[in-house]
Amino acid sequence: MLEGMTQTITERGLTVSEAAAEVGLSAHTLRWYEQEGLVAPVGRDTAGRRRYTREDVGWLTLLTKLRRTGMPVREMRRYAELARQGDHTLPERLRLFEEHRQRVQTRMAELQQDLDVIEYKIELYRKLVEDMTA
Repeated sequence: MLEGMTQTITERGLTVSEAAAEVGLSAHTLRWYEQEGLVAPVGRDTAGRRRYTREDVGWLTLLTKLRRTGMPVREMRRYAELARQGDHTLPERLRLFEEHRQRVQTRMAELQQDLDVIEYKIELYRKLVEDMTA
């Protein structure tokens, strides 16, 4: 039974709400991504409602990860433009991802340093609390 339902969803595409739920965005944000040119125009059903394919959902998943890692929307838009232009833009897309990776790694190192300070304070306060109750 479930197998048939999955096939039906795949055949008809996902609604805005279904696609949004799958990638962890609101339907409003999903539409905004499309308006901003981050997503290629989405197919429509006979009633004119958006229907997202598995490929659309994969693309949206990538975009959410890029955004969550701090990629500015203008860079996401640039990446989307490059991807739509074809394989001749692969070197530029590679450069864009390498630069973003560097920023993410730098931020991760900063966060680790911040976490180290928090861990130090936790240990300090644990000892102080233990001394108070001893």
